[in-house]
Amino acid sequence: MDNQAFMDNVQTIANLVLVWVGFGTLVGLLAKAIMPGRDPGGAVATLAMGVAGTVIGCGVVSYFWQGHIVSPISPLGFCVATAGAFVLLFFYKLLGGYYFVEGSGPLVPRRRMFMRGRQPASVVYEDNR
Repeated sequence: MDNQAFMDNVQTIANLVLVWVGFGTLVGLLAKAIMPGRDPGGAVATLAMGVAGTVIGCGVVSYFWQGHIVSPISPLGFCVATAGAFVLLFFYKLLGGYYFVEGSGPLVPRRRMFMRGRQPASVVYEDNR
């Protein structure tokens, strides 16, 4: 392999990485904008969620649509990538304890107007043996 072919391969790989980073960031931001409530994670988590959502969304569509490969840089790819990132964000919040607290029912996040500085009462478990 000569030097020119090597540099062309490096340029192609760098271009693909930058496209995936930009596309993953856009998809992650859109998924966070759609999901209600506070969103955990920063810029790197948004990027990783967008890229992973793209892989999952396009992979699922390619699996069910036999013989067709979905390109992430297309309208269909953008939609399924956003759906994949949305699902990842939902499970991230679910496993992170955003929706449920152990021992109680589902949480309804709401702003409390008169409880500034005070924490809500904690749940006490009693063992009746």
